[in-house]
Amino acid sequence: MGGTVYIITAVLVFGWGSQALDLLKATLRDPPVTPTVHCWCSSYPNVTLCSWPEPLDSHSTHYIATYSERQSNTDMKMCHLIPPGSSSSALATVPPSSSSDQLWHCHLPSLKLLTEYILNVTAVHSGGSSSHITSFMMEDIVKPDPPVDVRVTSLTTRNLLVEWSPPPTWKSMDIFPLKYQLLYQWKTRGTPKSLNLGPFENNKAELKGLISGRTYQIQVCAKEVLGLGQCSDWSSPVNVTIPTTKP
Repeated sequence: MGGTVYIITAVLVFGWGSQALDLLKATLRDPPVTPTVHCWCSSYPNVTLCSWPEPLDSHSTHYIATYSERQSNTDMKMCHLIPPGSSSSALATVPPSSSSDQLWHCHLPSLKLLTEYILNVTAVHSGGSSSHITSFMMEDIVKPDPPVDVRVTSLTTRNLLVEWSPPPTWKSMDIFPLKYQLLYQWKTRGTPKSLNLGPFENNKAELKGLISGRTYQIQVCAKEVLGLGQCSDWSSPVNVTIPTTKP
């Protein structure tokens, strides 16, 4: 479950001075933007990160991020905040496009297996504060990075062998292996077509009965072998055209 909680700073005003009224109006009118928080585990069970966008007017905003086990939510821990543009080693598993200057990150180390956590990210500035509160189990937010080094080899005039490598950021292949889905797409008379094959527990698959002269786009995604969480984003596409056979 997730939700949003707004915390308004109370101002006690003695008298009706214009400055006090202006401060009260600003406080009620301009709470900071509520963080939109996204959490994922890119290397089960070692790496869990949460992120949220940097607001446009953020020069006076700072963040407080805490987390706790739902069953003992009085034992609050501080989440390790990583400002936008940081080169922190905790971001080693974050794709470059995701670790841009526009995102804050929060590293949650050493989470327990099969345990529900509550995360509270609060944005604070002079106009007040606003919080995003969410709960999750690490197993529900597992999402590997995409497979890499997708390679295509011709076996016959109509068959292809597709091979790939697991995401290098997945650090526990021996204990928590991955399985894979393969997506290939093409067009027939301008109409997009696709097939999703798998799951495969090895790092290769054969495509058979392909059409001469047709171009296929091939991508692979990775998922924890027991089905925890969700499949990764699709790998970078590889395009291959089946040669036209001679009459």
